[in-house]
Amino acid sequence: MHGSDDQTQQRAGNAPGVAVINDIHDLGLVLDSKVKLVVIESWDELRVLETLTSLAIKRGLGLYTWAITEGLQRSGVASVADEVNASLEPEAALRLIKHDPQPNLYVLCDLHPYLLDNPKLVRLLKEVAQAEGAHKPTLVLVSHALKLPAEVQRYAARFTLALPTEDELLAIVRDEATRWSSRNRGARVRTDNRTLQQVVKNLRGMGHAQARALARQVICNDGAITQDDLPALNKSKFQLLDLDGVLSLEYDTARFAEVGGLRALKRWLGDREQVFLAGSSDDLPKGVLLVGVQGGGKSLAAKAVAGLWGLPLLRLDFACLYNKFFGETERNLREALQLAEQMAPCVLWMDEIEKGLASGEQDGGVSQRVLGTLLTWMAERKTPVFLVATANAIDRLPPELVRKGRFDELFFVDLPDAEVRAEIFRIHLQRRELAVESFDFPQLAAVTEGFSGAEIEQAVVSALYAAQARQQSADQALLVQTIHSSAPLSVVMAEDLARLRAWAQGRTVSAD
Repeated sequence: MHGSDDQTQQRAGNAPGVAVINDIHDLGLVLDSKVKLVVIESWDELRVLETLTSLAIKRGLGLYTWAITEGLQRSGVASVADEVNASLEPEAALRLIKHDPQPNLYVLCDLHPYLLDNPKLVRLLKEVAQAEGAHKPTLVLVSHALKLPAEVQRYAARFTLALPTEDELLAIVRDEATRWSSRNRGARVRTDNRTLQQVVKNLRGMGHAQARALARQVICNDGAITQDDLPALNKSKFQLLDLDGVLSLEYDTARFAEVGGLRALKRWLGDREQVFLAGSSDDLPKGVLLVGVQGGGKSLAAKAVAGLWGLPLLRLDFACLYNKFFGETERNLREALQLAEQMAPCVLWMDEIEKGLASGEQDGGVSQRVLGTLLTWMAERKTPVFLVATANAIDRLPPELVRKGRFDELFFVDLPDAEVRAEIFRIHLQRRELAVESFDFPQLAAVTEGFSGAEIEQAVVSALYAAQARQQSADQALLVQTIHSSAPLSVVMAEDLARLRAWAQGRTVSAD
């Protein structure tokens, strides 16, 4: 793999990485605590088994594994058919483990389906976990997700494998690049340093096997790692983490150049980009609250932050968040925020946040509990999740949310001025492949006084529909005619806009 620095490729896996070494050490400490039942939840079963094998070798312990398809088998020793058949059923396997007089290590894979409505199996598990003495076996349960019965839970220790470090992720990408080269007659994977570092950062939160699969997917198509690969990488990561539901991944993050105006916001974000992407500072940028008129470009700005920084954009849907069952809404929010941290570094977009947090008297205090959960997360999070919240009705937001310190800054997005309106017209006409040199942008800006960015876009779209109906091309005259036929929101809701501007005066920073 080569980029602007043409760094030497490395082979991952020649020696245990930092995360693996730490796992072996920490698992050893668990064994030293004399706990006889350990639970490891992981999608990467092979890595769990490799780690436990290394630990058993280091400690001089016998290692046995069990699966419903293979029964109990000793690592490195071929089992005869009779021994396998005698231990296929989980109850038989647990009885053998219970009566083993040696401090062997037993690993049971995917036992969780058998713990449902099986009191005899639960009792056996409890007896193994309660056993005391240095010569009693240790049982390790491995599954992607495992909830122990209440009567066993207090005897168990849960262990989580460390995620690969950025250096290990980089080694994984380089290893996959080397493998691709060997399959393609020595051709080298093309990339550049910036894109390579973005890929590594976007792989954070994944296990070793998942990171390797994603790296292979990025490289295998064309032997290159480019900016065009990032959206597909984020989509695949999102699907692997199974985040769908309350959170959704926005795929069409706009390039920041496609946002008309918002000059002050652009400068503010540009000043903080490197600090946030580096992720090494204790004072990472936390997020912004965008307040303004409907259609003023707040949502587009949220998408553009992710596009500018090359990060996945997650949208929190408050409509899906609320649940009729007591306590479910707060749990949904906690899970959504935890999943966002797994996608880090990322941008988390809460659109029209007032609809989800506005306090009401008829909701049984749900909105207050949701607010408390969100505020706690905002204050305590350490992961690089940049929060972008948008609001149309600032007066409906609780004061605890908008006070200084919750967000890095509160920006007010007003209606675009003449210069910005001309810029917005140019963006939308170019996007629809119209000849921009044939339009008079100063005139278009003049006749759209009081229009929002969304209303300008709709005027362009309406003009194209009218042109198609008349079987002619969209021109200046038709566009102006379309504009004159509609009244902007600033006229229809003039009083509301005046109140919003009065509130923003002295309380917010202008986004332009």
